[in-house]
Amino acid sequence: MVGSRLTTKGQTTIPKEIRDHLGLEPGDRVLFLLKDGSVVVQPVKLSLLDLRGSVEPRQSPEDFDAVRERVRRKVARRRAGG
Repeated sequence: MVGSRLTTKGQTTIPKEIRDHLGLEPGDRVLFLLKDGSVVVQPVKLSLLDLRGSVEPRQSPEDFDAVRERVRRKVARRRAGG
């Protein structure tokens, strides 16, 4: 059994033994679930929103109309056999 103290802000530290068991690292997110009168802590898998900003645009702001046009042209060339 492993314990942790709750701060006045409602925060706590997940004990190292539990972090290691769940494979948690700094910056990871966790989910708290109520299940049969107990609390279950689960790691949260990355969502698309978590990845937002992880790829730098070629120019800022990215011109999505130009990107769509380049893709349309490439698709048209492939279909034409070129």
